[in-house]
Amino acid sequence: MNANEADKLFDPLFAQSADPWHFEGSWYEERKRNIVLACLPHRRYASVFEPGCAGGYLSEHLVQRTDRLLAWDGSERAVQYTADRLRAHPHCTAAQGWIPNQWPDESFDLIVLSELLYYLPEQDIKSIAQRCRANALSGVATTVLACHWLRPFQNFPLGGAAAHAILNADLQMTQVAQWVDSDFRLDIWSTDAQTVAQREGRAD
Repeated sequence: MNANEADKLFDPLFAQSADPWHFEGSWYEERKRNIVLACLPHRRYASVFEPGCAGGYLSEHLVQRTDRLLAWDGSERAVQYTADRLRAHPHCTAAQGWIPNQWPDESFDLIVLSELLYYLPEQDIKSIAQRCRANALSGVATTVLACHWLRPFQNFPLGGAAAHAILNADLQMTQVAQWVDSDFRLDIWSTDAQTVAQREGRAD
């Protein structure tokens, strides 16, 4: 799927509502977001890339954990909603773009892939893994977070579990965290295999 296809797929959804997946007021979404943020192995990141940001509901929480956030989406309307949500945060940018064919010309120490990969064919997920790997090989200590819905839904052949398996096979990074329940799966990989406790020198 390229940027034009993403725009055609998602813009009609955002034309009907700024919140087509009902994030606002959802305990499921709030709980998932809290788990995502709690599982991040570092308190703060220098630069975060969040492709597929939708309306910016996760973005507005990531801003508290980074010196710079770049939020992308294939939908122009989604980017507008995200930009409005991030307006009070000058260190954050929302822009239109769709991975893997498009990719920022900069490096990030955290890449967040949330509810995105199952829209893509297998080869695109492999390409995203290679992009993340190239980010790490550029010399930046890199963390990759993937979080996806596990239950089946129509018109998308890959579910969350399959998408994570493909990503894992090509990332060639150490998996440092995982959360799985009946609804969603969260995996985190990093070039830094040290645990949070190890970084703090905790032995008890």
